[in-house]
Amino acid sequence: MIGRAKGIIMARRDVSAEEAFDVLRRSSQNLNVKLAEVASALATRHTDVDLPAH
Repeated sequence: MIGRAKGIIMARRDVSAEEAFDVLRRSSQNLNVKLAEVASALATRHTDVDLPAH
C-alpha cells in the first residue's frame, strides 16, 4: 500500500519516489499515525474518488 500511495503522490505532485516517501513520512509524523495507515488512507480515498457512480 505504501508503494501505491507513493505513486499517487508522485503523479499528483510530479515528484520523485524519494520525495513522495518523504511526504508520507512527514504526514505520518505530523499526525502521529503509522506510515502504513497514512498510505492506506490515501490509497483508499484516491480509489473511492476514481470510482464511477452507479
